[in-house]
Order: sequence, then C-alpha cells, then structure tokens
Amino acid sequence: MSYRYLDRINSPEDLRSLKPGELKELCSEIRREIIKVISKNGGHLAASLGTVELTVALHYVFQAPRDRIIWDVGHQTYAHKLLTGRRARFSTIRTRGGLSGFPKIEESPYDAFGTGHASTSISAALGLACARDHLGQKHHVVAVIGDGSLTGGLAFEGLNHAGQLKRNMLVVLNDNSMAISKRVGALGQYLTRITTTQTYTGLERKVWDLLGRLPQDMGQSSRLLFRRLREGFKNLIVPGLTFEELGYHYEGPVDGHDIEALIDILQRVQELPGPTLLHVLTVKGKGFEPAEHDAEKFHGVGAFDPETGDAIHCGGHCTFTQAFGQALVELAKEDQRIVAITAAMPEGTGLDLFRQRFPERFYDVGIAEQHALTFSAGLAREGMRPVAAIYSTFLQRGFDQIIHDIALQKLPVVIALDRAGVVGEDGPTHHGAFDLSYLRLVPNLTIMAPKDEQELRSMLKTALNLNLPVAIRYPRGAGFGLETREPEILPYGKAEVLEPGRQVAVIAIGIMATIAQKATVKLKARGIYPEVINARFCRPLDVEMYLEVFKKFKKVVTIEENVLAGGFGSAIDELAQESGAKCRLLRLGLPNAFIPHGSREELLKGLGLDEEGIAKSIAEFLKDGAE
Repeated sequence: MSYRYLDRINSPEDLRSLKPGELKELCSEIRREIIKVISKNGGHLAASLGTVELTVALHYVFQAPRDRIIWDVGHQTYAHKLLTGRRARFSTIRTRGGLSGFPKIEESPYDAFGTGHASTSISAALGLACARDHLGQKHHVVAVIGDGSLTGGLAFEGLNHAGQLKRNMLVVLNDNSMAISKRVGALGQYLTRITTTQTYTGLERKVWDLLGRLPQDMGQSSRLLFRRLREGFKNLIVPGLTFEELGYHYEGPVDGHDIEALIDILQRVQELPGPTLLHVLTVKGKGFEPAEHDAEKFHGVGAFDPETGDAIHCGGHCTFTQAFGQALVELAKEDQRIVAITAAMPEGTGLDLFRQRFPERFYDVGIAEQHALTFSAGLAREGMRPVAAIYSTFLQRGFDQIIHDIALQKLPVVIALDRAGVVGEDGPTHHGAFDLSYLRLVPNLTIMAPKDEQELRSMLKTALNLNLPVAIRYPRGAGFGLETREPEILPYGKAEVLEPGRQVAVIAIGIMATIAQKATVKLKARGIYPEVINARFCRPLDVEMYLEVFKKFKKVVTIEENVLAGGFGSAIDELAQESGAKCRLLRLGLPNAFIPHGSREELLKGLGLDEEGIAKSIAEFLKDGAE
C-alpha cells in the first residue's frame, strides 16, 4: 500500500511543507497504516488512533528533537513513530528485534523520555525544563498526558511542583473520557463539567451554525475568528479554575481532531511564560468505527480483521486471568466480605466479571496502585476480605504500601499479581520479572504461585481463608486446558511431588513446575529420571521437604519465571547453605537484565525456559562433574 503524503515524511520537518488540507489527508493515511500493521501485530490501537491529529500538530509546531515531547504511558505513540524516521520499520513494531511499542530513548532521538507506566510525563518534563534552564538552553518542553493518567498520584505531584516553580513548559491534557476503561473519580467529573456546560456548548453551536450561513469567504474568516475567541469566552463561563489555581495558564478545551485549530492554539501557547495546560478533547479509536464504538476492547488487541474489527482467534484454553475472575465470583457468592479492587484495569485483570455480578462490592480506583493497596488495607482492618488485582509490573509502584500498610500490620489483603513473568510484546516496561524478589523479603507476607489454572483457583480460596496478607502471582496467557473443579484449601506452606525420580531434584515454582514436568518426557528418553517438585509457596518454604531433598540428591535444580537475583532459587540456595547441605545447586530463571519485547513463546525459548531448554539444562548439569 502506497500513500501520497506519508511516504514523503521522513522527519517532522517534512510536515511543514504541507497545507492544511494535505495534513488532513496525511492523518487519514497514518490511521490506515496503523490499522493495517496493528491488525497483524496486535498492539495499543484505540489510543494511537485518537492522537493522530494531536501528534501531527505537535510535530508541525514544535521543533523536535530539539524541543522535547514526552508522551505519558507511551502507548499512543504509533503516529509519532511514523513521523520520526521509523516509517520503514513500522511493520516490525512489537515483534522481536523490531520497534518497541513504547517510546524508547535508545531507539530514536525523538523519544525524549522512555515511558511505559502511567502518570510520569509531567514530573519528567519538569526535570527536563529545569535542566534546560540550568544549562542556559532555549527550547520547549511538552508533556502529553491523558485524563486517565491524571488520576495517578505522581501526576498530581508533578502538577503541584511545576505550578510552584513556574518553569516554561506545556502540559497537553488529552481528554478522551477514558483510561483503559471509562475514567473514574472526581477529577473526571470535573473535566466532564468543563466540557459539557450547557450554557457554553449550546451557545457555541448556535454561533457556529449562524456563521456558516454567511457567504463563503466571510463565513470562513468569521469562523476562524470565532475559533480564536471561543477559548477566551469559554474561560469566562467555565474556567479551568483548578488548574489556574495550581499556577497554570489554562487553555481549552479544543477539538483534538481539528488540525487547523490545534496548530493555531499550539503556536499561540508555545510562547506563554510559565506552565500552561492545554485541554484537548479527542475520541479514543478515532477513524476506525469498531474502536470508536468499543474503545475498551481495542485498547490492547491481538490480530484482527482490519475491515470488521473481528478478532482472529488462534484457539487456546481459559486464561489464568479468566480462571481468577471466575473463581473470585464463585467465592464471593459464599462470602459477603469479599470485595474486589482494581487500578483502572477491570477487563485486564478479569475483575469485569466481578463488577457485573457484585457492582456494590467492586472498586476501580483509577491509575493509583498505591492508593489501591492502602485502601485495601483499610477495608481489611474493618473485617472485609479485599482482593486487589494488579499487574506485577504495576505493583512495583506500591512497594512501600505492601510493607508499611499491609504486611507490618498483618492485614489480610489478597494481592493478585496478574502478568507475572514474561508478558511478551509490551516488553521491559511490562514484564513482571521482579515480584518474587521484591516480595520475598517482606515479613508476614505469604507468597504463592500456581502450576496451572486449577491450582490458581485453589490458591485464591486458600488465601481468602487465611487471616494473613497474601500475594498470588500468575502469568499472562492461556492455561493448560484443565477441567474446572471445585477449589480446595491447600496445606499451608507445603510443596508437592509431581514426579518421583532418582538422579536429580527439580524444584519449580508457578507454571515452571508444569513445564518442568513436561520436560521429563524428553529427559526420560535420555535415561534421566528427575524428581519434580511443585513448590507452590515462595514464602514460607516447605523446609521439611527441602531438607530431605538436600539429603537425598547430590544435585538440585530450581526453576522460576523471575529474575535469579533474590528470587525463589535464591531462597532455596540460602536454605541449603544454612542447613550445611552438600548438594550442588543449579538455578534457572530470568537473567538480572531488562528483557526485550517479543512473543512470550519466543522469549521463553530464547531464555531456555521452555520444555526443550529446561531438559537441555538439566541434562548438561547432570553431565557436568558426573561421577
């Protein structure tokens, strides 16, 4: 597919030779290219479609990379990548060795700051602005943040500090009434009041229609004048008082899909002294009807039909996320104390099922993981049984709350860590590679990881029957197709032997236990009969069983889908050393490095954590130093 304008854009400089009508056509071409590629590769579709005109306007007005543009989260930057010298490689986005799905400093000088988690842009932009001033430089700094990300505490901290320091910087508030799901909270209600005040919107519509009836030349010039006047007029009627009182020049709201209006207002605000907040209204999924109709579904997608939007299913079993969501609903039917908490991820964590069944016991706190955890602690303190479902990578933001507000006070909060381990195409900002390491050191915290989806259901029931803080971590993707059974309460802190053996003991945690068991088929063909143990618990360890293992076997292998530094294997190693065990230990897991993006299957294979890789490592370990 060839394009009239997009094929000529090799840098933002090329934009400035285009006329307004040509820019509109360029936006259409960008959307078609995004839809074409993401329908094959999967990715964050709706967010990127919603910011096409805004991206074009920003690069038309500002002189990136000299001017710094920071994208909050960064999942809306596909148009940005197409305009900044990466068009020829765009078809590789989110594939192994290809372009990242997020801004990445190493990838392009136009990526002023690497992002992947929400609410960081304003703080980072303020840091860049202060550094600019210290160095005596003269360039613009722009932060683009969505209304969903503005629910995060870090965003408010950045807003507060920038308002105090009065540095020259622009904050573009991309308001589409969405995070991943519908936005929540009082701030969202405030933004809605700004954009829907009937006094203003009704008058604006009447004036706009009236000017359109004038002769063509006069009507166009009058509408251009009205467009410039309406922002000041709106501030008289529905001013953004909250932002003004924080020390910002507030401008807007402006139509985020009117390329001429965006360019006009960006040119005007770029020279304003101090911090400015430009309120831009966009439609998530703009230009692709299925995504406009259901932006939640098209936030993050796999392969789909670019004509209809229908997902291209590759088969598969019930996912761990679905198993968790279904089990929680069933358990909540029997226990009225169970409440569910999410940080703006009801669909992603499987809690949409709970929301539908028990809306009065469901809480979406917005993109605010710290608050979600302390809020859960408060619920637990008064006798409720809160289950906070948060992606492993995002739980990192609530580390202090886990220690101080939950574990220290021994409050029975259940933390469900979805997307633990390697997550795939979203890459290093989203891999849940560190949770066993950073949670294992927390006193009073029980840590479990299931070998399959059925054991996840049992672990959830077990956790809710303990009067203790508990974390359960499980991976992204499909389970093993097991028949759903009634969950059972597991013996606390006890591992289980999956496969008796004699030459080597393999102690694995999480789904690595199932993969290790499958790997024994390959090993048995070589005459190797390992004993495979499903650890179940990372904390507490089954000390009694492991001490027997150390006595019985001269060689022991641990396997985990977590960084080796400080993880499950380290816990076994520490126990072996403290007990004076004479066995040799091989630890398999993720390297202490940031793992790039690629499919989950590709990455696990490359890391030697698939069946073939595990079998090979065990065979080589037995061969090494064999008597």
